[in-house]
Amino acid sequence: MKPALLQRRLAGPRTHLLLPAAPRPAACNPSIRKRSRSCVEAACRRLSKQGKSRQPLVCAASAAGAVPGDSSGSSKGGSSSSEPVVFSPLEQRLGRLCKTLTTLFPLWVVGAALLGFHHPPAFLWFTDTYVTWSLIFCMLAMGLTLTFEEIASVFTRSPQLLLLGMVLQYSVLPLIGFAISRHWGLSSSLAIGVALVSCMPGGTASNIVAYIARGDMPLSIMMTTASTIMAVFTTPLLTSLLVGTLVPVDARAMFLSVLQLVLAPVIVGTAANQLFPRAVQRLRIYTPLAATAAVVMIVGSMIATNVSVVAASGLAIITAVLTLHSCGFGLGYFISKGLGLSDRVCRTNAIEVGMQNSALAAVLARAHFGDAPMAVVPCVLSACTHATLGSLLAGYWNAQLERQESQPQQQA
Repeated sequence: MKPALLQRRLAGPRTHLLLPAAPRPAACNPSIRKRSRSCVEAACRRLSKQGKSRQPLVCAASAAGAVPGDSSGSSKGGSSSSEPVVFSPLEQRLGRLCKTLTTLFPLWVVGAALLGFHHPPAFLWFTDTYVTWSLIFCMLAMGLTLTFEEIASVFTRSPQLLLLGMVLQYSVLPLIGFAISRHWGLSSSLAIGVALVSCMPGGTASNIVAYIARGDMPLSIMMTTASTIMAVFTTPLLTSLLVGTLVPVDARAMFLSVLQLVLAPVIVGTAANQLFPRAVQRLRIYTPLAATAAVVMIVGSMIATNVSVVAASGLAIITAVLTLHSCGFGLGYFISKGLGLSDRVCRTNAIEVGMQNSALAAVLARAHFGDAPMAVVPCVLSACTHATLGSLLAGYWNAQLERQESQPQQQA
């Protein structure tokens, strides 16, 4: 176009505002249609510096060290900082190593179970005191991934999920336990133990397994707490229906146990996440692997301290306990799936239904069924079985999610 013609057009009745072209990130070549990961990272940093985004942004650096068990991300983790946390190259490498080791969680559990059975001294030093503090640490680590808003949302936004969890908790496994205790050909003592295990509330270990399986942690913790409180009424009632004996439950002791092992450490961790979000985000690189190590030690300790019970148990009671918990995991998942719930909630319900407070069952069996000394055997086997099965499921689900997350990155 000639300069004179251009001047006449600009001087006409229509005016044109000529704006300079918006600057593009150096990594974003207009000729490349597929937006690369580095391009997105550069855009995130530019927006965070200009203050155009109110939500905390975590780019590739933090994604490389993301916590395998924390599916909520930093935007749900309570971080109040507007600047993304930039991890050093060493932290990124450590984060990838921790994720890899956590993905191998089922192997560590099976290895610990075999080692505890064939060489008990390897885990006998891990006494009940260490088990208790390991559980407290794991619950504290879970709290680091939560906010008080998320915990409150269980009651305000989706109370029906909590109600469904309670119904599944106290219907699926008791019905299966009743059928097994009546039709599996077990002695009366062993049948009492199976029925007693099926009437128990959710155990603390279920929260740890849900954490590694990337379940809905607020829902998992509230289900454990609610089912334990309800157990003061439901456990005696269900036991009387299934066994024919009214088993009293120490309400004060159960409440103190839940307060010590579940509520208090979770609240402390959640408060730390909201008060010190940037420091907590760095810690979350390592907490899933630490929780994995704790569960592995607990499983090994359970097997090592009960080798004689496991070795003396017949095939019938072993298959009965294995069937009880396998059906609990399976029905908890597929019933939730049939109701159209998300995979995250389905995983949570499966774990909460399949894992019971076997330690409480063992205590009640010793206290109230003295004339049936073998009633404690299913309780001990239950603790070993649901911890191993739950750990294997958590490792499988975690690895599956890792593969799904890596596919878009490979395609990009």
